Amino acid sequence: MKIRELATGLQFPEGPVAMDDGSVLLVEIARGTLTRVTPDGRVHVVADLGGGPNGAAIGPDGAVYVCNNGGFAWTRDPGNYLRPIGQANDYSGGRIERVDLNTGKVERLYEQVDGIGLRGPNDLVFDAHGGFYFTDLGKVREHDMDRGGIFYAQPNGSGVHAVARPVMTPNGIALSPDGQTLYYAETEGARLWAFDVTGPGHVRKDPWPSPQGARLVVASPANHWQRFDSMAVDAEGNVCVATLMHGGISIVSPDGQHVEHVPLPDPFTTNLCFGGLNRRTAYITLSATGRLVAIDDWPTAGLALHYNA
Repeated sequence: MKIRELATGLQFPEGPVAMDDGSVLLVEIARGTLTRVTPDGRVHVVADLGGGPNGAAIGPDGAVYVCNNGGFAWTRDPGNYLRPIGQANDYSGGRIERVDLNTGKVERLYEQVDGIGLRGPNDLVFDAHGGFYFTDLGKVREHDMDRGGIFYAQPNGSGVHAVARPVMTPNGIALSPDGQTLYYAETEGARLWAFDVTGPGHVRKDPWPSPQGARLVVASPANHWQRFDSMAVDAEGNVCVATLMHGGISIVSPDGQHVEHVPLPDPFTTNLCFGGLNRRTAYITLSATGRLVAIDDWPTAGLALHYNA
C-alpha cells in the first residue's frame, strides 16, 4: 500500500469525514476546531469549537455532528510527538455539538443524560433511522478516571438515552452493513465488543459475566502493547480499528477469527474513513505527527454511510 500525504501541521487530527467534493473534514483536538482539508492540501477552519472536538459525522440534515470531550492536557515527546495526558486544567465539560457547514454556527445539543453530565464524548455513528449512537470515554486525571457509556440520541436535540452504562473507556463506534450489530472499541484493553441491535437505540444484552452486556469479538490481537481508538467498517463487514502504540489499522473479521494489521508510521493512528472512487481510498489521521494521509488502493471498499454531504 502506498501512503499519500494530504496535510501536515495539524494539531492532533481525528474524526475524518470524506466529503462528496473530495475534501475531508476532520477535527483538530488540540486546536479545538472543525477543519476542512481540500484535495490540493489546503487547510481551513470551518468552526471554532473549543474544548476537545473528537469524533464527527454527517447527519440527515447535512450538518456535522461532533463529540466534544471538553479538552485534554498535552505534552510533546521525543520526536516531537504530541499526545494527550489527561483532563485539561480548563476542562469545559463534555457535549454533543451540531455545526452548520454553510454558516459555521455551532449549537450544543446534549451535555447530560439522565441528569448525569457527559464527561468525554468520543465518537458517533448514524443509523438508517436518523438517530446516532455515541460513546463517552470519560476523562482521566492523575489519580482517578471515569467510567463512560454508550448512548443513542436524536439529531434535533429532542431525546437521548443510555444504551449501556457504565462502560470502561468506550472509544470508536460503528454499525455492521445490515445495521444489526453495534460495535465499539475499548481503548484500555484493546478489545472490540459487539451488541445485537433490536431496534433504534436498543440492544440485546448478555447476562453476567459480560461487564456491560456486550459480547467480546477480539482482545488485544497478537498480544501487542496496543490500545484501540476509532473505527470504520468495510463493505464486507470487517471492522477496521485505528490502533495506538502498535500504530496502524487492525482489520477484524465480524467473528473475530481473522485479524490483519496495516502498520503506519505514527503510534497515535487514531481514526479512518473511506471515500474516493468506489470508496477504495482510506483517509487516516496520524495524530501525534499531525498528518492526514490517504491509501488509495485499500483492499476492500468502505461501507457506504447513511448520510453524506
